[in-house]
Amino acid sequence: MPSSRAHPTSRLVLPALDALAGPVLLVDEARKVAALSPALEAALGGTLRVGTPLARVLVPGDGVEPLEALLTEGREASAHLRVGGRSKAVRVRALSLAQGPRAAGWVLLVAPEPTAGPSRRAELFHGLWTQSPELQRVFRIVEKVARTESSVLVRGESGTGKEHIAHALHALSTRTRGPFRAINCAALPPNLLESELFGHVRGAFTGAVRDSPGHFRLADKGSLFLDEVAEMPLDLQAKMLRVLETRSVIPVGGRQPVPVDVRILAATHRPLRREVEAGRFRADLMYRLRVVPLFLPALRERRGDILPLALRFLEELHQRGTRRVERFSPGARKLLEEHPWPGNVRELRNVMEYAFVIGEGPVVREADLPPEFSEPRAPVPATPPASRDVSLEPGRVQAALAQTGGNRSEAARLLGVSRVTLWRRLRDLNMAVKR
Repeated sequence: MPSSRAHPTSRLVLPALDALAGPVLLVDEARKVAALSPALEAALGGTLRVGTPLARVLVPGDGVEPLEALLTEGREASAHLRVGGRSKAVRVRALSLAQGPRAAGWVLLVAPEPTAGPSRRAELFHGLWTQSPELQRVFRIVEKVARTESSVLVRGESGTGKEHIAHALHALSTRTRGPFRAINCAALPPNLLESELFGHVRGAFTGAVRDSPGHFRLADKGSLFLDEVAEMPLDLQAKMLRVLETRSVIPVGGRQPVPVDVRILAATHRPLRREVEAGRFRADLMYRLRVVPLFLPALRERRGDILPLALRFLEELHQRGTRRVERFSPGARKLLEEHPWPGNVRELRNVMEYAFVIGEGPVVREADLPPEFSEPRAPVPATPPASRDVSLEPGRVQAALAQTGGNRSEAARLLGVSRVTLWRRLRDLNMAVKR
């Protein structure tokens, strides 16, 4: 449990914390946690280290108000208290501590946040923030399945937070002290992917000047995250299936199997059942990986998260820069709310960084947003929810290519797919035209 003694670098003259009723958090002049009352220690249910920067512990309500709002004398404000990957909605009231003529810290009185109903309660879960009941239901499933050894397949568009979910599954499991390894199956050519996964022995191929263990052996006693697993070639899928059945790997160029104890977590933006029907994915491997399927909603399906998330990202940027953004102009708000967000939360973060750098003053205006928000563009139909089986329709592909001037990398980003997936779809469409 955390200690209620003062941080050794703090110059705070602490009150008698044991005598204080209710949860109390003391913050020093450097805005770091100096001490906690016993009541707050008991309420947290997780470890909060003395000396932790306040910005990592306390997030202003819905990311709308700056951190200074929580340190205003006598003011009561909403906030989220983050401990152990979880977030609790609280009300915070600050009292300043003075040492001579200068401020020396604050006493923060912490109380549970009264809520009007569970549907609008915000939650920060291992890096994912939302008010959406649908995404919060996913969080509850993650908490349950993390305690098991079942394989999990996370389905969602690019930028929805699939790797965050994989990290949460690992952090909440009994394997949390073991390693977490991640590899993107779409980012490597087949021969290199095989070596990265299973390892190789010296001399197995040109350039193999030494033995390499591979991700499976490096993840032993921990978790291995296979991102974009649908991009894995068929011949490699057969080897993957054997590894899962025998719990051992044979390095490239080797002969002796090496035992491994790894939990597999996989992710894809495409429906594996459709890939099986098309002959691009093995059904037996799909059933191995898809023991527990999880579906992450796209950002456009949880519109209420767009503006609060945008303000949270701007507050993070303020911590590294000098500009403080307090609100959006009506026009900018409308553009943000109506944007289809094909890149989801990742795209929103990038857009906010652009607006933070380009704009000036406390208001984000229409002119501060990237050009695609104001320039005419060909409509790209919204992708259906991740729980449905969908493909890249010719109209969506053509619209994305038209919008990007034929740039396939940018078109793939807009469609929320990898370049390999877009290339395959273009090849299929070309073959259909020839027929």
